[in-house]
Amino acid sequence: MEDRFSRRDVTLANWRTAPYCRWSFQNVREIVPTAAISCRTTELAALPEAPDSIAIDDPATGQRMSATAYFAATAADSFLALKDGRPVAAWSAPHADFNAPHIIFSISKSVTGMAAGTAVGDGLLDPDQPVSAYVDLPASSGYADARVRDLLDMTVAIEFDEEYLDADGAFDRYRRAMLWNPQRADAEPESLKAVLGSLGRTGDEHGNRFYYASPNTDMLGIVIERATGIRLHRYYSERLWAPMGATGDAYVTVDGVGTARAAGGVCVTVADLARFGQLMLDCGRAGGRQIVPADWVSDMRRNGSPSAWKTGNFADVFENGRYRSCWYSVGDDHDSFCGIGIHGQWLWIDPETGVVLVKTASRGAPSDDDATARDIAVLAQIARRV
Repeated sequence: MEDRFSRRDVTLANWRTAPYCRWSFQNVREIVPTAAISCRTTELAALPEAPDSIAIDDPATGQRMSATAYFAATAADSFLALKDGRPVAAWSAPHADFNAPHIIFSISKSVTGMAAGTAVGDGLLDPDQPVSAYVDLPASSGYADARVRDLLDMTVAIEFDEEYLDADGAFDRYRRAMLWNPQRADAEPESLKAVLGSLGRTGDEHGNRFYYASPNTDMLGIVIERATGIRLHRYYSERLWAPMGATGDAYVTVDGVGTARAAGGVCVTVADLARFGQLMLDCGRAGGRQIVPADWVSDMRRNGSPSAWKTGNFADVFENGRYRSCWYSVGDDHDSFCGIGIHGQWLWIDPETGVVLVKTASRGAPSDDDATARDIAVLAQIARRV
């Protein structure tokens, strides 16, 4: 921890802001209640060299620099590159612990999307069924007549604004329910499920337009729990983390009644996030076992509605993109796909080069379009130059 603040300065009100986030993003369980995602712990492997020799052209400055210099200049915490399943470059900032679980924010959605795939493969979950087939919801809920597939593809016509800095509106209410924001004296505490079920719908039809709303994936986590009869943190552990050979600590934040924050609360090590990316690159296989059904991974990589994406609210992120089962298809000539988290988290997979890239960060601003575009350009270069 840096000298300019101490642990007692980090609170529920400021833990997602700079400079406190440099510490809190690797120590979330000291701030928010969590549930463990267990795995077999083994001795950590020696790390490869830092990516000093990987040169990138910075689109923001027009200058050529090393990947290490780029990370140091952009509030990155740690980085790991795999090539053909083997670690080839790693880096951590002076304030970061490479082996500590780091919150991955909305890359959690990508993990949850693959957990859904295992439930589908087990015959326990049907993505074409309405959400209400699994979760009791009021008829007025925007989710009552949405399909599970709409949750997976962010095509729910839900009435919700993803306003990360909201301090007294719907997003703050959502944050308070997940125990990420301080409770207010003038409001009764609510569970995450209660808040989700109370959201209304717009006049649009479900399934037609990509509309990014994190509550969709939190609802998906509840659907998975109801369909499988297993709490989500245990399901992550038993069906993904342990079978793929994860070696580090992992956990997920929970609300006051133990509902997992499926959309953004997963905290894992850089090495295990890269291992999860390799699982996706290898069509759901690890250690000679099929962990996630191959057809589910293939469907994620090949499908998703281009028209829903182009009419959606993230169309400017990837010009030729798609979104399927909680993953982004980049739309480049390498068929790259990725998971993205606010504050600068990335899981980038390039099938053409066989490269998996993980970057964690503690950027102060949760959402920054210029920083996102810059990261996209740089990660695409690194994937081709590792």
